[in-house]
Amino acid sequence: MKKGSPRVAFFPCVYHEVDGVAQTSRHFEAFARRQQTDFFMVHAGPRDEVVANGTVTRVELPRSPVKFPLDRAHDYDLLFLRHYRKVEPMLRDFRPDVVQITGPSDVGTLGAYVAYKLNIPLAATWQTNLHQYARRRMAAATAFLPNAAAGQLADVAARLSFRATARFYKIPRLLFAPNQEMIRVLKTATGKPCYLMSHAVDTMVFRPELRDRDGGPFRIGYVGRLTTEKSVRSLARLEQRLLEKGYRDFEFVVVGEGAEQEWLRNNMRQAEFTGVLTGPDLWRTFANFDVLAFPSETDTFGLVVLEAFASGVPAVVTDLGGPQDTVRQGRTGFIARDFDEFVSYTQRIMDEPALLASMRAAAREQALETSWDRIFAGMYEAYERCLCSVPVESRSVLDVATT
Repeated sequence: MKKGSPRVAFFPCVYHEVDGVAQTSRHFEAFARRQQTDFFMVHAGPRDEVVANGTVTRVELPRSPVKFPLDRAHDYDLLFLRHYRKVEPMLRDFRPDVVQITGPSDVGTLGAYVAYKLNIPLAATWQTNLHQYARRRMAAATAFLPNAAAGQLADVAARLSFRATARFYKIPRLLFAPNQEMIRVLKTATGKPCYLMSHAVDTMVFRPELRDRDGGPFRIGYVGRLTTEKSVRSLARLEQRLLEKGYRDFEFVVVGEGAEQEWLRNNMRQAEFTGVLTGPDLWRTFANFDVLAFPSETDTFGLVVLEAFASGVPAVVTDLGGPQDTVRQGRTGFIARDFDEFVSYTQRIMDEPALLASMRAAAREQALETSWDRIFAGMYEAYERCLCSVPVESRSVLDVATT
């Protein structure tokens, strides 16, 4: 990074939570601190505090009682804009060149409003396919209806949700998205320039050396929220199919919490549910998987796939959403076009020890190629191009960082 880099005010949707967006937010903050760039972060949390650490200032703001849960781990505060009076003078003093938000959350709305009032260029990251979440949740809520009617309502919910979200994303000056498909969709829907913002993983903490099991049942892992939009009921279907095919020496380890947890407990026979894990417990659990089964069709990237790779664990994913762009078919895992393929690919990894060994090595190798520093350096390059009014093409921030 060079001196005089843009001064960034960052308003992430989440920070303390245990998910990919929160991890990315914390990595962005750490990058700014390492590079000694001026960085101002605003996020929600239980405390009302301002923490200054070198060139980085972090502001935590509490949510009010007038909030509602989006799921068990995420809330939306209808009165979060009340913090404008506190944040506005602090941003005036900081003098940011760009405001970066991570989506239309309560915190993102505050960031967008501050940028508008102070006439600061706004950038936004597309992190979550909200329209697909809307489809899944509507389908679950209308499951009692005939299939045709439930499908139509789910389609309407997805279409209206995307239309509303796309209108929000027309506000920023430039956008970032985690996969090429969303770049194409966003460019078409908003007419705004869009960069590929990929993800990376800390290969010093997620590593194969933490594996401390030798033998035992084949371990199929899942890490993430246990919610409808993650298609987690497919884990129970996968277990049932394996049992029907005569497999017995296997177990599932399911890491996470959510509304579907009770259903999974009641419908899986060979599964351990750990709840949310963090730090060394999570790193060791990853390393002790034999394969990651990730059936989500709504993830825009799927950071857990990279965390599995760094731990020397291949993954089986679907051909919908961002994880398919991470998996190298047949080398670091498999991309399934339907549930039958999902089952057969899992079986193949279970049945072929030599294939599993080669995939474990290739997965670790792929994870070592990633770098948060390159990704965030590329974002700064995109900011500079935007601020200089240079037309921004839909290119990867990694490409920009090396030009």
